[in-house]
Amino acid sequence: MTGLVVMPNGSPAVETAVRLGIAALVGLAVGAEREWSGHASGPHARFAGVRTFLLLGILGGAAGLLVAWSYPLAGVALISAAGLFVVAAYAMAVRRPGADLDGTTEGAALVVVALGVLAGIGQTGLAAGAVAVVVLALGEKERLHWLVRKIGEHEMRAALQFAVLALVVLPLLPEGPYGPWGGVRPRMLWAIVLLFAALNFAGHLARHAVGPNRGYGVAGMLGGLVSSTAVTLQFSRLSRTEDGVEHPLALGVIGACTVLVGRVFIAAAVLNASVARELVLFLAPAGLVGVTLVAAAMRQPWPAATEAEVPDRRNPLRLWWAVQLAIGFQLAMMALAVARAYWGRTGVLTSAAALGLTDVDALTVSMCRAVGNGGTAALAAQGIAIGILSNTVVKLGIALAVGTPRFRKAVVPGFLALAAALGVGLWLGTRW
Repeated sequence: MTGLVVMPNGSPAVETAVRLGIAALVGLAVGAEREWSGHASGPHARFAGVRTFLLLGILGGAAGLLVAWSYPLAGVALISAAGLFVVAAYAMAVRRPGADLDGTTEGAALVVVALGVLAGIGQTGLAAGAVAVVVLALGEKERLHWLVRKIGEHEMRAALQFAVLALVVLPLLPEGPYGPWGGVRPRMLWAIVLLFAALNFAGHLARHAVGPNRGYGVAGMLGGLVSSTAVTLQFSRLSRTEDGVEHPLALGVIGACTVLVGRVFIAAAVLNASVARELVLFLAPAGLVGVTLVAAAMRQPWPAATEAEVPDRRNPLRLWWAVQLAIGFQLAMMALAVARAYWGRTGVLTSAAALGLTDVDALTVSMCRAVGNGGTAALAAQGIAIGILSNTVVKLGIALAVGTPRFRKAVVPGFLALAAALGVGLWLGTRW
């Protein structure tokens, strides 16, 4: 009887072949892009095409395997040889008359070797994901350069500030909670601050990229992937400081609410397919109405913003406003905890309506999990729909309380249409 072929570290030969194959595909993908973009041919061709990149990927994979097999010196020797080869190729390329000093191809070659090493030591998923990003970045050269031209020193400084706040400050904060009524969770609260700051920054960049009349709509729909309530709060406040963009702000809010419907359905499909099937009738009317409203608004010839030509020199992150919104969310969550403590839960649907006031994502997760604990998929779907409706009512209240009269006039009809569609969905879902 024959057994499985094993390698020096005891792993099956099939696993080793998969690692080496992923490393080869990394090189093949990058090499194919370099060939397609024309960097491997012509009078100013670089040193590597699809075959060379394929070999570099395999070399990196072999180096990673040697490291995994406890031969680190041999692996380092292979990596060093690849690095010297790339450096020598670049030196020869730039010495030619009229040579282009661009080293993108050589840099991509070094990345291919590094990703091949990752695949060789067993991080195949990370290597595959990273090479997809690399190929996308290489192929989108013109768009990336266009984006960089749109970003000035003002935006770059804000991006660096955000990086420090997210990568340095956030990990240092304690988890919590501290205090009564659900307590204060410093890390979660700071994450909310970063969310609002990111939405501010996204709106700022979108306005510069596609103009003030469309930029807020795009930013709002992107923000709906994270928090439609945050978008409503932010855009309602912006209507008080930004003149002439009430309709784009309203489009962003309704777009975020429409994206919320799709986001909830996808989350439910991942968590519990039976709940997602029940949700179709509950959410289909709202999704259809939301898409119709957004499509109609995008085609509307809005007047130009009055301050479109005036450069905005405020910090794109608007941190102080983000902090104020996060404090407001914290107070709202504590008030909700007090209400639950004194009045309790009167049933699944009542709890769903209460939870939907602040966190639709938490509601979706809890309802999908409840099905596994004896609850029915239909009841869970109904609870999610009720939570979204209560969340829509809250956002309507935010727009009425915070927004300007012109903003309210633009956004309230959309909210009412969405609420009515959710009501129709609840009727349909409970009837069938």
